[in-house]
Amino acid sequence: MTTINCIIVDDEPIARDLLTNYISQVPYLRLAGTCSNAFEAMQLLNTKDVELIILDINMPRLSGFEMLRSLKQYPSVIITSAYPEYALEGFELSVIDYLLKPFSFQRFVQATEKVIKKGQEPVLPVMEDAGQHFLMVRSDKKLTKVYFSDINYVEAYGNYIYIHSGQDKIISKQTLTQFEEQLPAGKFIRIHKSFVVAVNAVKYLEGNQVSLGDTKLPIGKVYREGVLKRFQ
Repeated sequence: MTTINCIIVDDEPIARDLLTNYISQVPYLRLAGTCSNAFEAMQLLNTKDVELIILDINMPRLSGFEMLRSLKQYPSVIITSAYPEYALEGFELSVIDYLLKPFSFQRFVQATEKVIKKGQEPVLPVMEDAGQHFLMVRSDKKLTKVYFSDINYVEAYGNYIYIHSGQDKIISKQTLTQFEEQLPAGKFIRIHKSFVVAVNAVKYLEGNQVSLGDTKLPIGKVYREGVLKRFQ
């Protein structure tokens, strides 16, 4: 099995000790170093081959998120935090998982297994079922069947997307461009760098917005001409 070099970044000694213990019990993890703040971590990233950062958010001087944003590129990241409200921001930065403190050893292992599986998931083809076209979308730990006819719009969040289908909202780890390429031509249109909408869901255009009933979405300048032509 592949060995993953990881570092711990957390200002709490108890948290570092717990994670060190957890890592020692996982055969495919190798602890390359522990850091009490983001600056120590950035120095370590420059000197060692690190494939996984186990990162706390709230740290003095420079938070975990601020550290990630300051880096041109970074390896896989697992966030550990006592604050659930920052989860979405974490996924916008393409973190592998978000562990809410206190978390169990089993939950920790589940998160690290995602690092191994990263990039190994196959692209799932468009399928047909009794005349209904759909995609099997990987969301969390399951595959969800999403019919094209049920999709109202798709929203980008970094390397994640939100698929808005009726009252449901499905989150999936892929870019909006990747998802758009799987949609049937003519039935969906890109209106903004962050939005793809179903043509049939559009009620009207008003100014620089598309109305989907109660939901109004912006039209990007780059896409405006194409949107207007599509609905003329």
